[in-house]
Amino acid sequence: MGIDMTTVGLIGSGHIGGTVARLAVAAGYDVVLSNSRGPETLKDLVDELGPRARAATPAEAAEAGDLVVVTIPLKAYRDVPVEPLAGKVVLDTNNYYPERDGNIPELDSGSATSSELLQRHLPGSRVVKVFNNIFFKHLHALARPAGAADRSALPIAGDDAAAKADATAFLDRIGYDAVDAGTLAESWRYQPDTPAYGTIYSVDPANWEHETPADAATVRDALAAATR
Repeated sequence: MGIDMTTVGLIGSGHIGGTVARLAVAAGYDVVLSNSRGPETLKDLVDELGPRARAATPAEAAEAGDLVVVTIPLKAYRDVPVEPLAGKVVLDTNNYYPERDGNIPELDSGSATSSELLQRHLPGSRVVKVFNNIFFKHLHALARPAGAADRSALPIAGDDAAAKADATAFLDRIGYDAVDAGTLAESWRYQPDTPAYGTIYSVDPANWEHETPADAATVRDALAAATR
């Protein structure tokens, strides 16, 4: 990732977004947070994160970010601003939960992945799927410096090699290795209800209170074991 990539924009600042923001600030990035309710509702999080953080509208966060994280309920993906994200790497954390999002025919049939839907909505952007398969508490607890023996890996998928390289560099700085899971069409391998979703970072698959590291080999094996 270019040395000039210093600002992370967040469209959505809930559990995963807030956790990515914390890790990014700790790694020396500036963050611009946004949500659907307005910048004033993010005051507590901005105060906690300190001088490297500020709140803005989704369009402003999209404009400000060198790298932009989209982390909102999937049903709202069409609300993501298109123009300010043109040419940018967009990290997509979304998952499809029909009970929350309603039924989406392309996803029910398997003819598309949720990240492919976001990529179609953002034709000028380069979407990389990441952070969707890990519980937010585990994401915060498992971050480790480069070279740590118990460092965990996260899968990434995307259709643009340079975008995946940028995502890998970002993950490295915030405390994770990356495993290339292929194209956006292949990102189903770590969607909900697959072996790589959530439980590989949990000591007890039935109780996600305690985290356990999952290295690149563990993630690769889980991706390979996925079935549709």
